[in-house]
Amino acid sequence: MAKAQPIRITTAGRSRAEDIAIRQKRYAISMSIRSLCFIGAVIAGLAGIGWLWPILIAGALVLPYLAVVMANAANTKSDEMNLIDSPYGRPQLTSGREQHELHEKGEL
Repeated sequence: MAKAQPIRITTAGRSRAEDIAIRQKRYAISMSIRSLCFIGAVIAGLAGIGWLWPILIAGALVLPYLAVVMANAANTKSDEMNLIDSPYGRPQLTSGREQHELHEKGEL
C-alpha cells in the first residue's frame, strides 16, 4: 500500500536535498541517452546506414550541453495559491479590548 502524502500547507518549494536528487537523476538519464546515441551511431556506421549515424552523433554532441543546462535549472515552481484581498483590506487580529470597542460601536 502506498504511503499517504502529507498535505501541503505552505507555498515553500521542495527541500534542497530533494531538488538536487531530482536534478542528478535527470542528468544521469540524459547522459545515458547520450551514450546510447554514441553506441547507436557506431552500430549504424558499421551496418552501413549512412543517414542515421550523423543524426545520432549530433545527438551525442548536443545532449551534454542540454543535460548540464537542465541539471542546473533549479526548481522555481511552487503550488502557490494567492489569497484575494477583500475590498476592506486584509483582516487583522485585534486585541480583546479593541474587539470589545468595535462590538460596542456596532462595527462587528
